[in-house]
Amino acid sequence: MDRGNVIAQLGNFTPLVWVMLLGNFFVRATYYMVWPFLSVLLYQKYDLSATEVGLLLTTSAVVSVLFGFYTGNLADRYGRFKLLYVAVLVGVFAFSALAFADSLWSFCFAVFLATMPRSLWDAPSKAVLSDELKDDKDRELALHMLYFLVNVGAALGPLYGLWAGLNGEQFSFIYTAISYLGLCIALLLMHRSSNANIAEVSSSATPPNFFSWLGILKKDTVFLLVLAANLLIYFVFAQGDSSLIQYLARAEVPELATLVSLLIVTNSAVIVLFQFPLLHVMRHWSIQTRLYCGGAVLVVSQILMALNPVDYFTGWIVCVFVLSVSEAILFSNINVHIDRLAPEHLKASYFGAAGLCSLGFALAPLLGGVLLDVGSGPVLFIVTSVISMAALLIYHIAQSTPRNHTTCAIHS
Repeated sequence: MDRGNVIAQLGNFTPLVWVMLLGNFFVRATYYMVWPFLSVLLYQKYDLSATEVGLLLTTSAVVSVLFGFYTGNLADRYGRFKLLYVAVLVGVFAFSALAFADSLWSFCFAVFLATMPRSLWDAPSKAVLSDELKDDKDRELALHMLYFLVNVGAALGPLYGLWAGLNGEQFSFIYTAISYLGLCIALLLMHRSSNANIAEVSSSATPPNFFSWLGILKKDTVFLLVLAANLLIYFVFAQGDSSLIQYLARAEVPELATLVSLLIVTNSAVIVLFQFPLLHVMRHWSIQTRLYCGGAVLVVSQILMALNPVDYFTGWIVCVFVLSVSEAILFSNINVHIDRLAPEHLKASYFGAAGLCSLGFALAPLLGGVLLDVGSGPVLFIVTSVISMAALLIYHIAQSTPRNHTTCAIHS
């Protein structure tokens, strides 16, 4: 992507676009700021077992994903900003509750609430980006930047949590609540001067209620195929965060802590350093070609993991490097693909439905653990190689499937 063109495109970003981008960064950072340390607090203060902690965190994550599916449709029906305001206010309340909860049940309730801002904010904010940026290239750049900032947030969140003392000081959650209040003020200020005020009320098509939306979704075979492929992609990527670490730990790999730290750093560095250079290389490629390329690299990464000797230190770094290149290609382009599939009056609904693909992340530790128990590490990665190939096949089927243009956007 040419630097001059990028600077010109950035000049097209309205103040509200920047609030959406930085807001997504903040919401994701606070989510990951909390998650690594909740298990510590639940164990130290409330003496929950590992199984009980896992059940609480997994259940709340799954509920958040399912809730996001419904809130996307609410945003189309009642306005993007109403849901965005609810998201930040829930954030203020949830993190305040985490700071002051003095019983197990109140703390667990606050944990559930703390997952809600992410699901409430995600789909409406992406829809606002589409409302504000009418040019496809501007919109694509914004979605790539969104993914970049989300990754930076996910990397910095735990570090900030450690710095703020969230590994031991419950009251520190109040700082996150205050920050959510700041985001609410920024949203109020930028909302008044935005084009999205008009976009929310000027759509020529009336958004359907939730059950009518389910009927539309059921008929949109292309979109459902894309969701299925994306869910498989997410499942495979999640093995690198959960099952790979389990595999290395069970094999008693020497210097495990050092290796895991290097794998995390490698992943973050590749995303930060390679995402936009890769976008420049692929700027003239179609979205489908980019997805095929990213999927092919993903297959290679899983085959390398299956073949890599468990104690070959450098080999795992190379494997994660290849995996991260695939992630840099796929994840931001998945957002662009969803945006182009979604009708103008159903942007938030489609982004909300796309959030269901995160179930791939939620189910990955369980199913990956089963594969490790009944098989081995190589068996796990052979299976994920096959799943990656299946995702590529589904993308191809989706591309060649005719689409109903009366209810859906043109398949680009």
